[in-house]
Amino acid sequence: MHTALDPDAAALLARISQAAYPPFEALTPAQCRKAYAASWHTMQSPGGEVAAVHDKQIQADAPLMLRIYRGIGTSDTDVLPCMVFLHGGGWVIGNLDSHDRMCRQLANTAGICVVAVDYRLAPEHPYPAALQDAVAALHWVADHADELRIDSHALGVGGDSAGGNLAAVLALMSRDGDVPKLCFQALLYPVTDVTCRFPSYERVRPDLPLTSSTMRYFIDHYIPPGTDKNDWRVSPLNASTFAGVAQALVLTVAHDPLCDEGLAYAQALDQAGVRVSALHYNDQMHGLLSQGRLIPMANTVAHQVFSLVGHALHHNLKRYSQETT
Repeated sequence: MHTALDPDAAALLARISQAAYPPFEALTPAQCRKAYAASWHTMQSPGGEVAAVHDKQIQADAPLMLRIYRGIGTSDTDVLPCMVFLHGGGWVIGNLDSHDRMCRQLANTAGICVVAVDYRLAPEHPYPAALQDAVAALHWVADHADELRIDSHALGVGGDSAGGNLAAVLALMSRDGDVPKLCFQALLYPVTDVTCRFPSYERVRPDLPLTSSTMRYFIDHYIPPGTDKNDWRVSPLNASTFAGVAQALVLTVAHDPLCDEGLAYAQALDQAGVRVSALHYNDQMHGLLSQGRLIPMANTVAHQVFSLVGHALHHNLKRYSQETT
């Protein structure tokens, strides 16, 4: 059904196969985290220097660490748009360091403030812990806009994979008035339906970095027994309506079990009249934006995605400024 992989992606798969790394689902969560961390330097493009970066601990249901970036070329006195960023990793792996390079690229390319959230991970902290932390972080950012030198009228959320799931849920909650108002959501190969019902789960190759089995492993750790997997708070594609949610960017890649649900989410937003930029690459695989050292196309896509984020957030900042003058 799909074209062949980007040759650089195919070479990466061959390299992984030759190394005979065990799949995540063959490991414990602790082993998964260690294996994932070992790949960051090899796989990810350098993030680059930013104008400022520091960690901030806030109190939520438990102490919650944030990492706050300001893009290169901005000053301490500039009032910037802001994106609250939720990292991927199946709600089981990943942390501030796993996505530090990506957040630096985002802050620099978009010319914004990025607040990354070190939400609690499953299985130690299953659903709804990660979502509760994301909600707490978003409230804190909006409440401390002056301290952060950001404009809360140009506030967005974003995330990749599991982080995209959390970002999509926050955008729905924002529409309903349950969290601060958002003007943008960036959903990067997001999880939008944890029931695993879409054909791309059966279509993907078994040698991909994220397979159907791996995704089910993550979901089983995140979702406690007895939880309704059709609830929109874990499967945002099942929201009763998408009308009125924030403008969106949805990135999908064909060689990914999450491909079809991401495409379906972009279509649902479009049909509800939401402004959405849907970017699809039929020759790339899950995790593309974290593969820039080995897949040059990833850097091109990252620049495109983060430029679109910057354009949307700065446009909203400019529009609000004009409306209030």
